Amino acid sequence: MRGVAVLGFLAAVAPITTAPGTSLSLVVSRVAGGGRQAGWWVILGTVTGLYVHATLAAVGLAALVLRSSQAFWIVKLVGAAYLVGLGLWLLRPSSRRRTPAAADPPDPAGAADRSAPATRRLPWRGHHPYLQGLLGNVLNPKAAAVYLTLAPQFLEPGRPVLVPMLVLATAHAALHTCWLAGWTAVTGAAARLLRTVRVRRLLDRLTGAVLLALGVRAALP
Repeated sequence: MRGVAVLGFLAAVAPITTAPGTSLSLVVSRVAGGGRQAGWWVILGTVTGLYVHATLAAVGLAALVLRSSQAFWIVKLVGAAYLVGLGLWLLRPSSRRRTPAAADPPDPAGAADRSAPATRRLPWRGHHPYLQGLLGNVLNPKAAAVYLTLAPQFLEPGRPVLVPMLVLATAHAALHTCWLAGWTAVTGAAARLLRTVRVRRLLDRLTGAVLLALGVRAALP
């Protein structure tokens, strides 16, 4: 694949990447509550979602979804429901949220076995930021449309599609990572302020409202 095609694709997706959306809202919210590491988990989940869309588009599965109005509507509603649910969860008072510590059952042995290593929390359990970033991207039909309507314009006809599509996805992932990493750094620098009770409550409400609005918008035709 020619470098000019990759640069052209990046120029085309740059406005989409930098537009405020689910990934940016999740990064700001999770970094404010859990530090920069949480933001990088969101970025990793988002980038994984890009590769999922690129692979599905290459093998033709995503094309089937967009060609079938019923299948497209189902995917759209699932993605909208996830965003609405995530937004409502952030809008709930923090005292009513289920924290990882509260989700684990108490240790009947008490402090007798504190020397035993703790079970490592898996990335896909509960409200882990990786899972939120992944689902926020995978369940977005507009992200699939990028690799079905935009990416093919930069591919050479009559040649294999999978490898060039993954090359474009890698360039897109790099652009997305740089954009979200910048917001991770900015939010992390102000983490001490953002973690105060009042600011955190306001930030969660704003993020929840944004995700709720994005979900409602995604459900509309």
